[in-house]
Amino acid sequence: MGTGRRQGTAVIQDSQSCLPLSKILKDGDVVLLLTPGIAPDAAITGSSPQDSSTDPFEPLGQALARHHPWVRHVPYLPRNGISGTHVVHIRLATTVVFVISGPPRHGQRSQVALAEITRAVCEHRPQIIVACCNMNDLGPLESSFPTIIQIPNHSPAALEAAASVLFGIPQSPAATAPTVQNLILAPKPWTVQVWDGHRDLGAVYDLWLECFPDHFKLNRFLFQSLLRRDGYAMHYIVREPETSTILGFCATYTTYIDSGGERLIGSMAAIFVRPSYRQRGVGLSLHNHALRQLTKTRGVCRLQLGSTFPRLFYGLPFQVSSDWFRRRSWPMIPQPTLAGTGQEVCDWLLRFEDWPATGLMPSGLTFRPCEFSEFDMVLEMVESVSKRKDNVGWYDLYAKLANTMNIRDIVVGIEEGAIVAIALTYVKNTGSPAAEDLPWAGMIGDDVGGVTCVCIADETNKRDAIMIRLLDSCIRILSGQGMTKLFIDGIKGGDEGFQSMGFQKWARYREVWRDV
Repeated sequence: MGTGRRQGTAVIQDSQSCLPLSKILKDGDVVLLLTPGIAPDAAITGSSPQDSSTDPFEPLGQALARHHPWVRHVPYLPRNGISGTHVVHIRLATTVVFVISGPPRHGQRSQVALAEITRAVCEHRPQIIVACCNMNDLGPLESSFPTIIQIPNHSPAALEAAASVLFGIPQSPAATAPTVQNLILAPKPWTVQVWDGHRDLGAVYDLWLECFPDHFKLNRFLFQSLLRRDGYAMHYIVREPETSTILGFCATYTTYIDSGGERLIGSMAAIFVRPSYRQRGVGLSLHNHALRQLTKTRGVCRLQLGSTFPRLFYGLPFQVSSDWFRRRSWPMIPQPTLAGTGQEVCDWLLRFEDWPATGLMPSGLTFRPCEFSEFDMVLEMVESVSKRKDNVGWYDLYAKLANTMNIRDIVVGIEEGAIVAIALTYVKNTGSPAAEDLPWAGMIGDDVGGVTCVCIADETNKRDAIMIRLLDSCIRILSGQGMTKLFIDGIKGGDEGFQSMGFQKWARYREVWRDV
């Protein structure tokens, strides 16, 4: 890249597309920070010359931990090399950040050589080199390491800048001098085109795989089926003018909010940009164009990040920087009394073997598959609960089951002859509209069944007990269909309760929307 040998903070290359780290890390993933065990240089770090015990790279560990709390900082001694202890830490990590302070001193082993040993031990794990010096002093690194960041020295300010680059946090103008790359690749407006589902599918699918972590990898058939929704899907692309290469993509949908069939929600389901073209205005051009088109669509009265059904992401994934959207006037500061302001919503995954044994059923309460004669009552309850809870699109998903055998996928709770609880189950390859709209259960595994759109009557005073029994009944039904795990999407709150029942968080989103 154009700035490969300039001094300053710069990404020299990222051929493995692991930057920013927020794109590939999820909760619990360990970032291993390997730093050379060297004495602090007072002229660089500002430390006292007498304090030789201070680790000069501690500011980098602290800065990384502010963005991702699961950071393990382990020094290595250039004279001793990479030990068995380092190997253990590497194999427990998801990503390795290896710091090189400079060329070898007399009697020391080359830190570059130790980085090459570490890369071999990393195997499939991304390794990122942070060079705290002029790379001219280290020799050609680009052929050995796919991701390299250069900073001018190991001062606290330079290390803070390195952490910002690693997590894609914009730096203040004073933090880094202008580079040739910054001057050439300045943001600009781009021409946005409507995507051609036949011509562009392959390129957009490849871009999806490049931009999102393995956690969110769809197979090509599902990706195609989610995008090709005639009548209420419209997607956009930006091309590189000279080569026609697709640089960015934005998926949008319109969905009925309720049973009235007049009010619509406009969903910005996903925006993703080729890593080498980020911060050049591609994403902003797609964002602004898509919003204009959704706002002009007759009936659209609300805009949201993420999508209801079909579902790419429930909301804004936690891996995506919320600050970029906050600057575009999306509400990102959660307010307890104001929905759609960035509250956390989770998808959960349960292994049936972790489900706790349940006791006696509350008196007068039974759970079973829905009968065809009960379907209209189910729709009435879904409509009522959805209006009170602002569950957009739920009525439409249930209504798709009309006149199909999938009505039996609905589990109902009956108390004194009245329906007090409802849940919609689904498994892949059964023709279920829910399975077609909610891809992640089937992508996790063929033995994963889904539960969605859980409704419990507000009049009942046994909500927790009913919820547990409803899930227990869904598990029994799905187990009878050969499933061994349960995926439940879009749950707001209740973390302690779900964790106590054996559920693990699979994905975290921010629920963000605003009225038009």
